[in-house]
Amino acid sequence: MLEHTETLEGGFPDAATHAQEIFRAVMDAMARPGTLGLVQVPVAPPAPLGIAAGALLLTLCDHDTPIWVSSTIAKSALPAWISFHTGASLTSDKSETRFAFVEAGAPVPSLTQFSPGTQEYPDRSTTLVIEVAALDDGQPLHLTGPGILDTAMIAPKGLPETFLRQWSDNGAIFPRGVDVILSCGHRFVALPRTTKIREMEA
Repeated sequence: MLEHTETLEGGFPDAATHAQEIFRAVMDAMARPGTLGLVQVPVAPPAPLGIAAGALLLTLCDHDTPIWVSSTIAKSALPAWISFHTGASLTSDKSETRFAFVEAGAPVPSLTQFSPGTQEYPDRSTTLVIEVAALDDGQPLHLTGPGILDTAMIAPKGLPETFLRQWSDNGAIFPRGVDVILSCGHRFVALPRTTKIREMEA
């Protein structure tokens, strides 16, 4: 009964209005990498997915968007919640997924395992949502690229040690490439493939 309740509850109370609000926030975050997006609508996905990640999932995913999730998420009440609220199907094939979700503390697969799109259709790539322990208090990172006036700085805590190398390789195949959204609690930061990232000098 508890799992059934988790499946039915926790979605947007006003699906159309709330999805539009989150979609605008996502587009703004993608247009201005490094800026904090904030989820202010009521949403409560089952554990282990956080609020911002859950809101992004409800907004961006539908029956035409295959989703990959980490093994812990796959074993939780979330697959049924996803199906009930979005109609989206889960896939075990990372290269075929449009969106992927990894909860905080879980191993993050290599970016190369996901779809980078094609030269003709780079928009068919995967957007990977990674929950991190915090969006501050971590290693300061310096961002440059389209949508950033001069520079921006973020300090996420909990990214894989190899993330910067992987991100550099991801940027080298532009216009193909994976886009990443980092989330924690009610907040998120978008990192489109055009963004260049390097460690801040001490």
